[in-house]
Amino acid sequence: MLKQRLTNKIYKIPVLLKIIGLLGCLLLSVSPVFAQQKYTLSGTIKDDATGELLIGASVILKGTSQSQTISNSYGFYSLSADEGEYTLTYSYIGYAPITKTISLHQNVVSNIGLGTKNDLQEVVISDKRPNNSNLVSPQMGVEKLDMSQINNVPVIFGERDILKTISLLPGVKAASEGNTGFYVRGGASDQNLILLDEATVYNASHLFGFFSTFNSDAIKDVSLFKGGMPSQYGGRLSSVLDIKMNEGNNKEYTVDGGLGLISSRIKFEGPVVKDKGSFMISARRTYIDMFLKASSDTTVKGSTIYFYDLNAKFNYHFDEKNAVYLSGYFGKDVLGLKNTFGTDWGNATGTLRFNHLFNNKLFSNTSLIYSNYSYVIQSFIADNDFKATSKITDINLKEDLQYYANSKHTIRFGINAVKHTLAPGNITSTKSSSVNDKSIEQRYGMETAAYINDEWHPTDKLNLQYGVRLSGMYLLGPGTFNTYDANGNIKTSTVKTDNGLVQSYLNLEPRFSASYSLTDQASVKASYNRNTQNIHIISNSTSSTPTDLYVLSSNNIKPEIADQVSVGYFRNFNDNLYEFSAEGYYKWMQNQIDYKNGAQLIANANVESQLLYGVGRAYGMELFFKKRYGRFNGWVGYTLSRTERKFDGINNGKYFPSKYDRTHDISVVGIYKLNKRWTFSATFVYGTGNAVTYPNGKYNVGGVTTYYYSERNAYREPASHRLDLGATLEGKEHKKYHSSWSFGIYNVYNHKNPYTINFRDSKTDPTKTEAVQTSLFGIIPSVTWNFKF
Repeated sequence: MLKQRLTNKIYKIPVLLKIIGLLGCLLLSVSPVFAQQKYTLSGTIKDDATGELLIGASVILKGTSQSQTISNSYGFYSLSADEGEYTLTYSYIGYAPITKTISLHQNVVSNIGLGTKNDLQEVVISDKRPNNSNLVSPQMGVEKLDMSQINNVPVIFGERDILKTISLLPGVKAASEGNTGFYVRGGASDQNLILLDEATVYNASHLFGFFSTFNSDAIKDVSLFKGGMPSQYGGRLSSVLDIKMNEGNNKEYTVDGGLGLISSRIKFEGPVVKDKGSFMISARRTYIDMFLKASSDTTVKGSTIYFYDLNAKFNYHFDEKNAVYLSGYFGKDVLGLKNTFGTDWGNATGTLRFNHLFNNKLFSNTSLIYSNYSYVIQSFIADNDFKATSKITDINLKEDLQYYANSKHTIRFGINAVKHTLAPGNITSTKSSSVNDKSIEQRYGMETAAYINDEWHPTDKLNLQYGVRLSGMYLLGPGTFNTYDANGNIKTSTVKTDNGLVQSYLNLEPRFSASYSLTDQASVKASYNRNTQNIHIISNSTSSTPTDLYVLSSNNIKPEIADQVSVGYFRNFNDNLYEFSAEGYYKWMQNQIDYKNGAQLIANANVESQLLYGVGRAYGMELFFKKRYGRFNGWVGYTLSRTERKFDGINNGKYFPSKYDRTHDISVVGIYKLNKRWTFSATFVYGTGNAVTYPNGKYNVGGVTTYYYSERNAYREPASHRLDLGATLEGKEHKKYHSSWSFGIYNVYNHKNPYTINFRDSKTDPTKTEAVQTSLFGIIPSVTWNFKF
């Protein structure tokens, strides 16, 4: 039976590939038969001072006809136009635009370097260009952030943080107070694909979520796709957070960093070969453990609590057509209580990329990517000592190509294959320990994908982006593979001794989005996309934790599937100084995973027997108003949403709010540059309380109070709100170095937001029950000294 199903699926693959090939041929056949002679203008756009490639820089060609484009992730651009004389403009937010005349009577290569602006009126908070590109682009639900924006947003302990900044955007909800976990449009935290130079980061948090793994000094570009994501992205249902690291200065050597209250950081960068290659190394470490050493408490004095990060990147351009990039990240958390308990966890990634320009229209990027996440838990208590380990390792090979067919079509297509190795758990102990050794079988899987995507501009008013992604999941041996009945008992058990195929899934994921310009200052957009997910987190916590359990789609767990439709109205005002958008969405989710009441998830070889499978839905509206540039800028975001799940074994099979369902979310961000030295900032956030499960009653057994729970997530925590303030003082100008001071106050009015709520018997009257709220942070000041040589 299994063989027959696999045969049917394998038979379908050539048919689907033929469909994709036919679509590709159709897309390439786009030139009119009797067209005027056209030529191509191409090149790269860089920062003139550092040689850093600029992502999303605007190129506009005006003349007898008009054509425009933006630079890709490697600063490359290409556009075609009729033969003739043109005015060519290069622009990028925060940089002085360059305009020149050009004669297009043959193919032209034009590499350009842009210089930064120091004019106060050009202080900006977004890397979107000050034009109407947000109106004409068919892409929906995308937000782009640059580091100048992130650096000015006040956050806890003064640590600049990408994940905390994106949680201030509409449609994105922070997991909890001070936590870097986030939920996007009704999706769980594991339904976000987080990429660092194309490598997957599985746990993007330090110190249980109070800091993210991303050192802002090492980051160049951040893009968040909340819906309608292009076909080159896949593997998660809700969002893609695509983060690019700095390449390094290829002009001169520099050193910069900062000293804060709880952490310090430093970055080195410079040329390997001037104008051809560069390197960047950035490191960060907290030193809370050093304060513990000064404690008079002997237990605390021997404890450890710290994390560190290391980012590195190297690049070399052999010539104008070939370049190589090597980047990596390593980060680790270490926590321990003297002679009692210890745990550490961390990520390691590596990306080797080769860029090749076949011609002035076809750009290629080939990547070999490594990603690893692991954790270790140890107990040092006599007669109860043990060591538990777990890890997930990926090796990914990708080929992405970008073809600039003509002024109306830009086509992306490619393939990739990822080998997953999951080690769910391994427990070892000494001979004198009461804990038994235990090892859970590793799981192996292969994910493959092929995609094609076209951005088409059929008319001056209509812009389309459409494509398809074909994804496959293959569960491989060796191992023992069980199936379970409704009560979690083993029905069948199959032993696979080799690495052969156990189970496979094949899914076609169509993507479509469109924009239509009503006027030069207004447009409407619509999109539909389907996504599938084959690697899942099983957790009963409200946010990401080091011990979250990862599982692959299997003979019990089917791939999660989400279909999302969205529509929006977009409007700019006052020559694109102000931007407004209103987006509505509805998402259907299949094969959602939850755990049974009382489920045992940790170190369980049959963890799939503890799971339930159901459906979900999420819908909402997002309002966004932003002032793009000027001395005073910022934004206001509001989200009205609902997120629900339905499982046969929970709440009698009725829909119930998910644990991250919040009806209202409001964020206000303001940044004001008083003069060349002082910049002030403020953020205010408000959110409806999370959906939680409270006890409906209690009973006493042997003197122990036991609580009775009925409907899951039928109650609400109190609403959360907070005001943060920040200020940056730039030091006086010196030829050899520059410094600045960053000041911040987190939770200015000291509001006690709920982190957890527990229940206990009243001390004065045990028949009554008290709810006890735990709040993590009150008012917290911070100060950081930043420097650059």
